[in-house]
Amino acid sequence: MFFVLKSDITVLEALGYSILGLAIVFAALILLMVIIKIQSALMNKGRKSEAPTSVSAAPAPVAAPAPAKAVAPGSAGEVKLFDVPDKTAAMIMAIVADSLKKPLNELRFKSIKEVK
Repeated sequence: MFFVLKSDITVLEALGYSILGLAIVFAALILLMVIIKIQSALMNKGRKSEAPTSVSAAPAPVAAPAPAKAVAPGSAGEVKLFDVPDKTAAMIMAIVADSLKKPLNELRFKSIKEVK
């Protein structure tokens, strides 16, 4: 059985409609990609935090000798603070540990000093 369809459209017009349909689909996909990229950039912008350059963090040695004073479990020693409140020093250490992707107890901070 063969079906014969009669229409007033030519092959060239059908080809033009097909190309137009594909162009619309690809334009929609490209627009969706741009929207996702913008949203991703906006979400990542809020997460980025740079560590201050005046903080020096050195990885803790693997086999460190036991300090003379008793320290908390997981602690890596004493930190000397120069004109820095305790709360600010704690935030700086947390930011450095996060940016280095290391646990805080694996880092050893010798001193923290505010650079004016």
